[in-house]
Amino acid sequence: MISHPSRHCTVELQALPSRIGQVRRIVSAQLRYWHLDPLIDRAALGVTELLTNVHRHAQPDKTCVVEIELVLDQLMVSVHDHDPRLPVVGDIDEVSPTATCGRGLAMVAAVSENWGVRPDGESGKVVWFALSAATPAPATATPGRSPRRTAVEKPAHRFVTEVEHPVDGHRPQHAPARSAVAG
Repeated sequence: MISHPSRHCTVELQALPSRIGQVRRIVSAQLRYWHLDPLIDRAALGVTELLTNVHRHAQPDKTCVVEIELVLDQLMVSVHDHDPRLPVVGDIDEVSPTATCGRGLAMVAAVSENWGVRPDGESGKVVWFALSAATPAPATATPGRSPRRTAVEKPAHRFVTEVEHPVDGHRPQHAPARSAVAG
């Protein structure tokens, strides 16, 4: 039995710095519209990292498609580009503290429940990550013991659920995302 219909949003763009910020705002607005506010920060960080990788590394062009889809209790965020080369994931411990790159996919892994990369035809790839949209059960406490963590909670991103998103009194709280982003 399917308890929620599939929800889907796609944005095509060139992964240029100014466009990356626009897509981050589109993803945030779409998640607000779907009432998934607790996922906004992690989804925005993840999509920013994936688009930055397209901007820095993708050949022959920077054109890509960002797709977000909610199926049941899982939000899938993916970035499709035209470069068939798969990303090289290095050891985060070997990245110099002063390096300006090399941590993006490690951050995506830290804020998501799962992530991966797959070839997309003969001339492209898809890099994706998944976030749980399930409402975590409250922690239960036993006298004399610390509260037990639920399986959904990950310490690396606990702070995200504690951040409140202020509502602007001049705009509706839940408005659908609209995009005029040129590809």
